[in-house]
Amino acid sequence: MSQDNSKTQPLLDVRDLAVHFDVSSPWLRRVFTGEPRLNLKAVDGVSFRVNRGETFSLVGESGCGKSTVARAIVGLYPATEGEIRFRGVSLQKENGNASGEKVRSRMQMIFQDPYASLDPRWRVFDIIAEPIRAFRLVRTKEELRDRVAQLLKQVSLTPGDGEKYPHEFSGGQRQRISIARALSSNPEFLICDEPTSALDVSVQAQILNLMKELQKDLGLTYLFISHDLALIDHVSDEIGVMYLGRLCEVAPKRALFMNPRHPYTRLLLETIPDLTLKKRGRQPMEGEVPNPIHPPPGCAFHPRCPEASERCRVDRPTLQPVGDSLVACHSVKEGRRN
Repeated sequence: MSQDNSKTQPLLDVRDLAVHFDVSSPWLRRVFTGEPRLNLKAVDGVSFRVNRGETFSLVGESGCGKSTVARAIVGLYPATEGEIRFRGVSLQKENGNASGEKVRSRMQMIFQDPYASLDPRWRVFDIIAEPIRAFRLVRTKEELRDRVAQLLKQVSLTPGDGEKYPHEFSGGQRQRISIARALSSNPEFLICDEPTSALDVSVQAQILNLMKELQKDLGLTYLFISHDLALIDHVSDEIGVMYLGRLCEVAPKRALFMNPRHPYTRLLLETIPDLTLKKRGRQPMEGEVPNPIHPPPGCAFHPRCPEASERCRVDRPTLQPVGDSLVACHSVKEGRRN
């Protein structure tokens, strides 16, 4: 009798994901000028797993590839290399067929800007009802009305709000509508791409609390993307730190905040405001993020790293287990920093 691994295997398994973009000049210009083709490696070999019912967060500076990972998972960007497995099914192999569409219906995405992600010409009812109609989840108009009303109540809005247009709502209310739309297809996995960055701080807390309540009530699994480590601390179970298209550290939340291993992670943590007002030395983040079209050899962080050695300049590190964490750092592995 075969054993059911659905409870033990990760819900999402990303393996060596790479997403490259051709950013070359037009062909005719290259012919006359002799310019080479240029390839932007937005994501360059990223691997991580997300367990059922948990929140895995990707954090890093703008341009590090976090959002590109999210869009590749939901199919908005094609993967150049690697594999994305959801519920044990390879999304690339099943892409375009009925089995793949059924699997993809179990994941949805909440976008960063609630002002741009809602069609201003549609009433809220139709915005939320669209996935229900697309996946044929109800049979009658009465069932559709009841389902939309239920979703609006779940996000602390009223059924009457379905007759309004997006411009009649505040930013926080629009994001609640976006969450209701994401929930309308009965997903088990939500990708949240900076869902609160366009909102006021007080509204951010309300949306985060709502998302945590929904996760508990509905058994949802989240991939959460943000540049804000203080926010990540509030929602995460496990965290992946990205730099220039690669993961430099993956760790449980407590391990990452209590004992960060990678120099970049430690410098990121220095950017969190110290509300205790304790007088302690802070090491500022120096330098600029390198050009992703022409990344530095070796470890991409070495031009900004206070612990870089000659090996860091020529040999690119890979993720290796260190305590409860996975760290891509020669300094840590060699014991220069532990």
